[in-house]
Amino acid sequence: RAAAALARRAPAAALSSGSHDDFAPKSSAGVDDVTQTRIKAMVTDDDVVLFMKGTPNAPQCGFSNMACRVLDLYEVDYHGHNVLADPALREGVKQYSQWPTIPQLFVRGEFVGGSDILLEMHKADDLEKLLKPDQ
Repeated sequence: RAAAALARRAPAAALSSGSHDDFAPKSSAGVDDVTQTRIKAMVTDDDVVLFMKGTPNAPQCGFSNMACRVLDLYEVDYHGHNVLADPALREGVKQYSQWPTIPQLFVRGEFVGGSDILLEMHKADDLEKLLKPDQ
């Protein structure tokens, strides 16, 4: 009994020896260079890029929906990337921007922020200057 109780309290790493890799703890620290290169191309190929949960026409979280609706107010073309369809992209963009949450907005290759930053910029009338600098 004592051994069973001790095993229940043992760290996961101690229990995982001999088990299948599918059950090993996963780390996002090793997002590969291919993914990072892909993200760099995504944020530079289009002027306005939103990494989000779902798509602009069918957001799958409230924050992504809010980000899309704010961008739609400015009638700006933007490219939405669904991170739910690509786990490597989801983790990779967090590392690329050093920002822990989704959605993430990039304008002309520069990270702007998440939905909270987007909303604050909208309220402060700063977003239009960023999205449409020539107007």
